[in-house]
Amino acid sequence: MLTRIPYLLKETLLGLLRGGWMNWAAVSTVTVLLFLLGLGLQTTWQVEKLANQFGSQLEVSAFLKTGVDAKTLTPLSKNAGVAAIGTVSKDEAWATMAQELGLADVKGATEQLSGNPLVDEIRVKARSPQILPTLVNALRQLDGVDEVQYLPEVLQRLNQLNQGLNWLGLAIVTLLTSTALAVITTTIRLIVVARRREIEIMQLVGATSLWIALPFILQGLVFGLVGGALGWGGVAIAQLFLRRLVANQPELLQSLAQALQLDASQTLMLPLILLGFGGGVGILGSLLAVGPLSSQR
Repeated sequence: MLTRIPYLLKETLLGLLRGGWMNWAAVSTVTVLLFLLGLGLQTTWQVEKLANQFGSQLEVSAFLKTGVDAKTLTPLSKNAGVAAIGTVSKDEAWATMAQELGLADVKGATEQLSGNPLVDEIRVKARSPQILPTLVNALRQLDGVDEVQYLPEVLQRLNQLNQGLNWLGLAIVTLLTSTALAVITTTIRLIVVARRREIEIMQLVGATSLWIALPFILQGLVFGLVGGALGWGGVAIAQLFLRRLVANQPELLQSLAQALQLDASQTLMLPLILLGFGGGVGILGSLLAVGPLSSQR
């Protein structure tokens, strides 16, 4: 087998040289496909990260009924979805509100209102945005809770945005994958036609269909891997451009961009996914082109 590897590499190279401009058509189509796929995956991961970060920082506020002391309630302490639980007494809330409103005489304002008009509050922080509806329902069922407030619309919009991007990305990837398969299949078939006399001679001397088809399959693999590498290069360049663009923006945008950066595992997974998907598309396109050869016995 080792003695046959140089032959396979030589035949693969000759096939690529005979492909001419069709090689560039196949590679460029795969490059565009994987560039958009890479951007789509990166955007999806970033939106999910934003939703998780926002959801984990978003607190559910449960306002108690008048006269109920927050310290007497210990809700959800054993719930796995709870990250933290805090209480705000009505006195603390009234002092904070008076400070925000600029009231110098807090005692006088309290006497004019015949006492503190506020109630105790329980604040619950969730571990993930998905657990928020469950926490809200659990808090509403507690005795002494009058009203529960949180901002579900924000997370719903983020989830809707993520779903919309996923569906749009799936449609684009499906269309471009079909195009890439068609271009690769056409390219390999043209190479097969150009070498039909050599193939007939190989069949006459007893070469198996798999051995004849293997160089063409390797050519498709090369198309996919080169397209994957170029697509990943385009994604990396786009990331670098955005970083430089954000570097000149206000500090808030810089902090947001820093928070949305991919983690180490995602940074490693992205090129592997692009190369693997590209290689798979290349091999599939080659198999479609040499299917009649490989089916012969």
